[in-house]
Amino acid sequence: MNKFIQHTIAASMAILAMGATGCSDFLDKQPSNELDENKTYADWKMFEAFHVDTYNFLLHGANRINGSWLDAATDLAETSFSTGGTLTTFNIGNYYGSAGAAELTSVWESRYRGIRKCNRVINDMDRVPFDVTMSEDENKAIRATYKAEARTFRAWFYWELFLRYGPLPIVKEVLDPAKDDMISPYKKRPTVKEYVVDFILNELKESEADLLTYDQAWSSNRIGRLSQPMSRALQCRILLYMASPRYDGQTDITWKDAADASKEFMNLYGDKFGLFAEENMSPAENYANALLRTQYTGNNNEVIFFRNDVVINWGGIVQDTPVGEGGNGGNCPSQNLVDMYDMADGSSPFASYDVTGAPVYNNGVPAVNTASGYNDADMWTGRDPRLDATVLYQGQPWGTMRVGATIDVRPGMADNPVGNANSTPTGYYMRKYIPASILASNHAGTAYRLWTIIRYAEILLNYAEALNEVQGPCQEVYDMLDKVRGRAGIAGSVADRADLKSKEAMRNFIHKERTVEFAFEEHRSWDVRRWNCAVEALARPIYGVNVAMDGTVTRKVAQTRVFEPHMYLYPIPEEEVWKTEIENNPGW
Repeated sequence: MNKFIQHTIAASMAILAMGATGCSDFLDKQPSNELDENKTYADWKMFEAFHVDTYNFLLHGANRINGSWLDAATDLAETSFSTGGTLTTFNIGNYYGSAGAAELTSVWESRYRGIRKCNRVINDMDRVPFDVTMSEDENKAIRATYKAEARTFRAWFYWELFLRYGPLPIVKEVLDPAKDDMISPYKKRPTVKEYVVDFILNELKESEADLLTYDQAWSSNRIGRLSQPMSRALQCRILLYMASPRYDGQTDITWKDAADASKEFMNLYGDKFGLFAEENMSPAENYANALLRTQYTGNNNEVIFFRNDVVINWGGIVQDTPVGEGGNGGNCPSQNLVDMYDMADGSSPFASYDVTGAPVYNNGVPAVNTASGYNDADMWTGRDPRLDATVLYQGQPWGTMRVGATIDVRPGMADNPVGNANSTPTGYYMRKYIPASILASNHAGTAYRLWTIIRYAEILLNYAEALNEVQGPCQEVYDMLDKVRGRAGIAGSVADRADLKSKEAMRNFIHKERTVEFAFEEHRSWDVRRWNCAVEALARPIYGVNVAMDGTVTRKVAQTRVFEPHMYLYPIPEEEVWKTEIENNPGW
């Protein structure tokens, strides 16, 4: 398999050097770093390279915010880094802090640069001569595909902006900085319906037919290209969000629309995608490999939309590896997340759960469901296998560099040494998204860690959530949940749970299930917002554990958090407000 090389393009007023995006013959380009506008439009190969560079604008979530992950700005984790972007901004309500710029302001700048690139492809492609190596029909076909890709990218970039800032002015032209009044037409902010339904969803629907089909995009030299399944999956996500409580009444999208979209995706592509599972692997391994195995080496049919990156080595995981393994701690899961995992027999360890998916806490301790067999003294035994695939806890086998090759967070021990500022503040380290193969041979291994944006499990859980809102618990809802939980190795059927017969109870259960399934995949921050429970989820303390030398486990408050209602949206970057006089978000 040819691997496309890292590449950058420098183009006047349009491109900043970015990292490589993946592995594909299609992307095996080495464009000139002296590319100006005239050169771009003078030659088809140059223009093609300019367009292909847009794939570099897909974000990768690992360590993205000054060494921290976005989920460390939620109740799922806390970064161990004192300079971590989430720690010094989101977690204390400081949304203007420079350490959080990679999420709070850079996304604004990079998305609009990506949008400008897309606008140039869409509006200026006809200026570029045909490729003389192709027939007229081939030229027309590839141009239609590239234009559809540019429209899909543009819709995605506008969606990413919407999640953070709400509806913003929609720019579909290539703005000319030489014009005296370039800004005035783009001061008024559209409604949610105008922005999401009339523009984003319309763009995706209109361009879908000209994207590569599944068979075309999943060929060996095109993996990672935008495709019809990717577009359709993104539409499913957007419809689910628009049906959710936060946007209720702002568009005409209903829960039934969201359910129908996910059902149609399954009908169209259910024979192409599925939940990654191999018989020779444990449930925890199958769940972990749903993200780590790729179409190149692992026959992974679960991933639908992803950022296509090159292989990484020890340097790619050192930030989030336990200190006892020679790592820097990094993204440390919370007890809040650990408490959301069910027992392996399908029962819930705690008596009640709220709309955030978390158990109901009383002075930091949830009431135990005694019938489950759970007890705090042995809290990690008999749990959902996804816990082992996501979180490293006391006594869990891991690594090659420590004595006994097990996690040891007791005071003064390998993963909690005296004086190490990066030791876990929660008593846990992260397992998910960390390829264990890199640790082999004294950390000399390599592995892929592509960033997954949408995988098939999301389609199933989207359908379960939307259908429950339409008609309450029913067999189809049970079936979707059973598929996801069954792949993870959880016994029994959700249908047998007497505590899940009401729509409200099932809603909270599905919220918990989404949180567990997609932990550290950048879902939680947006899910609690669309469910209208971000204050409840993100203002509560972050809990952790202490493990004494005799193995006794006690709960603790690891960090207090700040989250107020106006933080549902980020503030528009100050310099943009000053330049454009655009209306900032409420409360900022």
